[in-house]
Amino acid sequence: MDWILDAIRLLAKGGYVMVPLLVCSVVSVTVLIERYIKIRRAHVDVSETIHRAHEAIYAGNHNKALMLLEAEEVPVTRVLAAGLRNRHLGERCAERAMEERGTREASYLTRHLGMLDTIITIAPLLGLLGTVTGMISAFHVMAAKEGISTPTAITGGVAEALVATATGLAIAIFTLVGHNHLQDKIKHMVADMEARGSAMVNLLSEVGEDSHEVKSLSA
Repeated sequence: MDWILDAIRLLAKGGYVMVPLLVCSVVSVTVLIERYIKIRRAHVDVSETIHRAHEAIYAGNHNKALMLLEAEEVPVTRVLAAGLRNRHLGERCAERAMEERGTREASYLTRHLGMLDTIITIAPLLGLLGTVTGMISAFHVMAAKEGISTPTAITGGVAEALVATATGLAIAIFTLVGHNHLQDKIKHMVADMEARGSAMVNLLSEVGEDSHEVKSLSA
């Protein structure tokens, strides 16, 4: 417990700018945890379900395929289900439906990440502001007549500057690493949705062509 108290005392030396920096740190940790949980829940391997849905489409049982996809509450299956629901409107309409749904799913995955971008930018600036105010405080002491005889007052201003700067940089670095990690996961998920969406369009086109051939042969 002593190290916690020591850390609190050290941070308290950063001055008033530590208040917004504390808010930034709390927001950063909260958003990172919330997004990590959401993205982890959405990043589920549903390859088997999609394979079964493809087999059902090949067999001409589109309703079964749709039920299989809707049973999985993950972004990629929602995108494929959107295309399958609009298959009767044509291949192009099904593709547009999947694109629209994919855009909505990507927007949902990246929700609140803009706040992290802001924190990455503003935290070092707040640290720099603390540096400026701390140095101003130190120079004020030095300018006073009794400043030379009270060196601890001077070092207090310098400590405020260094603590604020270090805290701002630490928050920005931590947030940047977490933000890039989440963005990387989202990029992989979006790429997977696009690839599986293209496969679904090709499958619907192939099945549609086969059905037309069967009808022409039976005519």
